[in-house]
Amino acid sequence: MKKMITLIGTGHVFNLSQALIQIFDEKQPDIICVELDKQRYKSLLMKQIDPEKYKEHSKNQPILYKLLSRFQEGMAKEYGVTAGQEMLTAIDYAQSHQKPIALIDMNAQNLFSKMLKNMSIKEKIRLFISGFGGMFVSKKRVEKELERIQDDFDFYMDEIGKKFPTIKKTLIDERNEYMKDQLKSANDDFEKVIAVVGDGHIPGLSGLLEKNEIDYETIRLSEIRENTNSDNDSSSASFSIEHKSL
Repeated sequence: MKKMITLIGTGHVFNLSQALIQIFDEKQPDIICVELDKQRYKSLLMKQIDPEKYKEHSKNQPILYKLLSRFQEGMAKEYGVTAGQEMLTAIDYAQSHQKPIALIDMNAQNLFSKMLKNMSIKEKIRLFISGFGGMFVSKKRVEKELERIQDDFDFYMDEIGKKFPTIKKTLIDERNEYMKDQLKSANDDFEKVIAVVGDGHIPGLSGLLEKNEIDYETIRLSEIRENTNSDNDSSSASFSIEHKSL
């Protein structure tokens, strides 16, 4: 059987559980990779098992990390889920179907510390203003931004690169390289690999896998949400797949 990596683009604030389970059932992966590091993996499980302990644990997180978490939690409530629910769904599926799990992301808190250390004062001010303002963004605004990003992802990434060059380099480019290496290792050991990652990583990861001559296919967040929203019976929904064979 031909080896294949399936990249599934997700968003941490959306209700994607049923759609993901359907894709897992159809693909029957040998391993499920998730965009988590060990620390975030433990935090997600703690939030699910002991919310009060999770709140206490979160007090020690960097301020920027807290701002991002609060924004994600607030938006997730708008969509009727908890932030990171799609990662928990992937983990629960792997465990219940006796599939191995691979944590393929870099340590988030170390990345944030490195990023802040390397940022200029101007970029830090711009980031904190954006982060604070994000606390008051509406669901409608999020949907509008998603449409804009999907219409021209390259332009959106160029904008981030110009306004927040350190963020792009540290939180996007370096992580894509790291996750590519983890996926390559999984691909060496397993035939059918599924990776659940933030949709913004899909273009970068796709390019890196292609460069390394690794076969992959993608299922984007827009496709998942479109099919999920258009048909309440997820069993009859279908997902388009972009396939790259080298």
